[in-house]
Amino acid sequence: MPLSRRGLLTASTAAAALALTSAPAHARPRPFGRYGSPARRLTPGTLYVDPHGRGDFASVQAAVTAATGGGRTLVIAPGTYRETVAVDPGRTEMTWIGATGDPRDVVIVHDNAAGTPKPGGGTHGTTGSATATVQADGFTARWITFANDWLRADHPGTTGTQAVALKAQGDRSAFWHCRFLGHQDTLYADSPALSVFARQYYAHCYAEGDVDFVFGRAAAVFEHCRFRTLNRTDLAAAPYGFVFAPSTAAANPHGFLVTRSRITSEAPDAFYKLARPWVPSSDPTARPMLTVRDTWLGPGIDAATPYTDMAAAHPWQEQRFAEYRTTGPGAVVTVPENRPRLTDAQAASATRAAWLGDWTPWAER
Repeated sequence: MPLSRRGLLTASTAAAALALTSAPAHARPRPFGRYGSPARRLTPGTLYVDPHGRGDFASVQAAVTAATGGGRTLVIAPGTYRETVAVDPGRTEMTWIGATGDPRDVVIVHDNAAGTPKPGGGTHGTTGSATATVQADGFTARWITFANDWLRADHPGTTGTQAVALKAQGDRSAFWHCRFLGHQDTLYADSPALSVFARQYYAHCYAEGDVDFVFGRAAAVFEHCRFRTLNRTDLAAAPYGFVFAPSTAAANPHGFLVTRSRITSEAPDAFYKLARPWVPSSDPTARPMLTVRDTWLGPGIDAATPYTDMAAAHPWQEQRFAEYRTTGPGAVVTVPENRPRLTDAQAASATRAAWLGDWTPWAER
């Protein structure tokens, strides 16, 4: 289990994995921790995934394929699963659990980009680049890393550099203590159709990237999350990229809500924009929405001009961008018209409960 190009596995993780595979069978720790085993299942419907053959399946996709019906649980042992995974709409109420309780130990990763050629011709496109695609409603993941380690430097002739780690489309999708690693378009928080207002909840998660690395049209709440902007060696000037690129449908009253979170950076100060609106060709009437409240913005965010346009025809000032009680160097108001703020009365309605309605995932832990 070698180190990856982007440090998806730390040296200590790799050493531990090597020791695990070389130790006598009787000396190895239980790969599924407190979540039982194929011999003593957590529930009759629980499936166990382990790359070393100690589970029901050696790959995540094989377990998903076998999990017919709804309400199935996958317990995933430590390892790096280099594969693409798709959860179709029929596999509702599915739960994935990383067995150790540390998302660094369970990594699902692949390296397709939008411009990567497909075996049958053509290229993958942004959606097709995703390492994991979840279309089913009621999906929950805990302690999992979703990654796309495609690198621009390795493919200098590729123009489609979007490389998605996770595309989530289902309603009531919840992610607890998960990591989303990539560069451009890391986390695609989407819905299955323009008319579907898919609700998603991300709690205590970590996402990193550079260009539009959290994007899509879902009604998504990010609570107690950390977002990290990456350094770039292929650009000499700012901006290096954009944290958020919502594409909220005009009829949807709720887009992205970021609350009680932190945005940090490994890039020079002020080299990143907080957001830009994405109005896709498939929905030219979209009115992207982003609310950032009670969140610390580090010096990597350009405080003077934190928002910018993706297309001149859709200026950010005409979209639904707002902040409330943001703090930190990236939140300093130098040009008031560039920092739209919620009033106290408006902020009272900008809550996870308002966004998610009758679905209360924080009460279902």
